[in-house]
Amino acid sequence: CQVIVHDVNELTEKLFPIVEAMQKHFSAGSGTYYSDSIFFLSVAMHRIMPKEITRIIQVDLDLKYKTNIRDLFDEFDNFPEGAVIGIAREMQPVYRHTFWQYRRENPHTRVGEPPPDGLPGFNSGVLLLNLEAMRQSKLYNQLLEPTMVQKLTEKYHFKGHLGDQDFFTMVGMEHPELFHVLDCTWNRQLCTWWRDHGYSDVFDQYFQCEGEVRIYHGNCNTPIPED
Repeated sequence: CQVIVHDVNELTEKLFPIVEAMQKHFSAGSGTYYSDSIFFLSVAMHRIMPKEITRIIQVDLDLKYKTNIRDLFDEFDNFPEGAVIGIAREMQPVYRHTFWQYRRENPHTRVGEPPPDGLPGFNSGVLLLNLEAMRQSKLYNQLLEPTMVQKLTEKYHFKGHLGDQDFFTMVGMEHPELFHVLDCTWNRQLCTWWRDHGYSDVFDQYFQCEGEVRIYHGNCNTPIPED
């Protein structure tokens, strides 16, 4: 087992010019938690890691594993043609809320609607980054360009504050083919904040998750069940 430690400051230095334009759209504002470039690391990981690294799993710290993470690595084999990132759906109506204006202008849209037929957005707590595919995807790299980011944020009237998660969500509304959607059991989010903030009527449509949980995600400081 080989462990390589990366210096956060060095990574941020490489990241900043790539994601600088993004930060104004997907950060909570200057000086706040998510405004730091490092929260966009996954977006540009393929440009920063050595070429010999072809696949990376990036995970949040507030997770509890109920199975061997090696099994998650097998999900790379399930990526459809053209997909570059594996990611689970967001399990709260946060993006129903964020896309309110676009949804009002497009009353029949799938954007922000719950699964299985809607596009509820993504949660970046568990990410499978196929760096090789990310490097080779002309489409994905075009989407990192400031003009493209601007174009999409204007189309969707999007202003977020969750870093990479917001970028992936917005891109997924436009180009779902870039993503392999992980089963909810690989990122079983536990936060229920939006249930108590105006969305109790639809909350359970987003929050339900059938099957044996493989990874619990105690987001928004939610306690994770004991064994």
